[in-house]
Amino acid sequence: MHAPPPPPPIPVDILLAAYRSGIFPMADARDETEIFWVEPRERAIIPLDGFPASTSLRKLLRQQRFEVTCNRDFAAVVDGCAEPRPDGEDSESGTWISHGIEASYTALHQAGHAHSIEVWREGGLVGGLYGVDLPGTFCGESMFSRADNASKIALAWLVAAMRECGKQLLDCQFITSHLRSLGAQTLSQDDYLTLLRRALKSESVTLPEGFGALEARAQASGVSPGKLIAQSFTHTS
Repeated sequence: MHAPPPPPPIPVDILLAAYRSGIFPMADARDETEIFWVEPRERAIIPLDGFPASTSLRKLLRQQRFEVTCNRDFAAVVDGCAEPRPDGEDSESGTWISHGIEASYTALHQAGHAHSIEVWREGGLVGGLYGVDLPGTFCGESMFSRADNASKIALAWLVAAMRECGKQLLDCQFITSHLRSLGAQTLSQDDYLTLLRRALKSESVTLPEGFGALEARAQASGVSPGKLIAQSFTHTS
């Protein structure tokens, strides 16, 4: 028997309206055909002004061991995030990114509302993250790492680019011990919606524009982007 075809992508306007209302879609497995909507009672966010970049992370940023890009290979990042994870406290062997979910965010990316950050080493993709870009807000969907600290590097660049964008809110959806170690905090859904509504009314540019502005500022300053990011975290953490 053939597996049933995946459902059609969620229309872009419906997906954006859901995020503006504080809800998002998920599935139970990679080959699952049904998609359900989630509105957590407790929401995880990472405060942009209090990102706890450790001494070791700042050292990695300055050393430029990795190349970091934005939107170079969105599809590969989603595939990386959908790979089975080792069993552990915050992960399962499966994934919530079904083929239907993947198709929906691919359509959102093609419409200019979903973006990826890729981390490369020696030409190979070793980590990254992707999410939904809204006014004043970035909703992180998932991240992955195939090399030590690769996902932390991606997150550090995301936070720095969001600051450059003028964004206010980094939504991480659900808290995990890994995210908590990276500065994530929890708040009620009502409090999250208050922050979201405020952020949506603010002025900001898109994540790729902020990413490009960050690289341009580093070039104008005569330093590497990684060193510039490390310096910015030294001043705020």
